[in-house]
Amino acid sequence: MTNCIFCKIVAGEIPSVKIYEDEFVFAFMDIMPLSKGHTLLIPKTHREFVYDLAPEEAANLFSVAPKIAKAINDTFQPEGMNLLNNNGAKAGQSVFHFHMHFIPRYGENDGFGAKWMTKEKEFTSERIQELAESVRDKLTADA
Repeated sequence: MTNCIFCKIVAGEIPSVKIYEDEFVFAFMDIMPLSKGHTLLIPKTHREFVYDLAPEEAANLFSVAPKIAKAINDTFQPEGMNLLNNNGAKAGQSVFHFHMHFIPRYGENDGFGAKWMTKEKEFTSERIQELAESVRDKLTADA
């Protein structure tokens, strides 16, 4: 896609700090990092969301993810690491080319946080069963 910053990075039109590249994927350091070693992994083919990835594209991407995570972990030895993907503006996506963040974590005040606010009172076990059935039905219909 011509206006996509990540497509321009893959094409070499915009510089990046590349850490990995193969025929299908590209990994580079985030220029607005949340922590030391913050890395992005993208498919070379433009896809906006995880929903848009073909199974083989997802397989290529996720087969490389453990290698990237291990290299970051071995290099920087963080206390933990978040792997994060946002799909859609409401989920925090700002570049509409699928990308996975590898965010090394170095302590409580390291610039990143996620707060889980569970809703177990709203979603009873019966309601969860109903929701699961709806998803299973959709999977069966699309198979």
